Amino acid sequence: MARRTRGFPATAAVRAGWAAALLLVPHRLLRAAGPAPVPAAAVAVARVLGARHLLQAAAGAWAPAGPVTRLGAVVDILHTGSCVAFAAVSPRWRRAALLDALVEAGFAVAGGDGGTARRRR
Repeated sequence: MARRTRGFPATAAVRAGWAAALLLVPHRLLRAAGPAPVPAAAVAVARVLGARHLLQAAAGAWAPAGPVTRLGAVVDILHTGSCVAFAAVSPRWRRAALLDALVEAGFAVAGGDGGTARRRR
């Protein structure tokens, strides 16, 4: 039987940090992973993704296991696929897209167990 853990789940905390970076310093992240100059549209996309991650972090903190977490993992898997597809068609943003795919895949793996790792302890 699952027991409720106290505190903010680690995955939600890491996701919230990533969301904060995307929301607050998207130019810096995009310059590090892609070509300069950074278009305003790329900054807007990064901020939208940051908002999505912030909502997902809140959902993961509210319900760290179960259907909410599994749905979040599905969203992360779909995002990973879209990043890989974008990398395939956009040489300019390939590095940024592949780095984001790696981050998303990590979140998918961390959230995809539905809390079973927590229940095993």
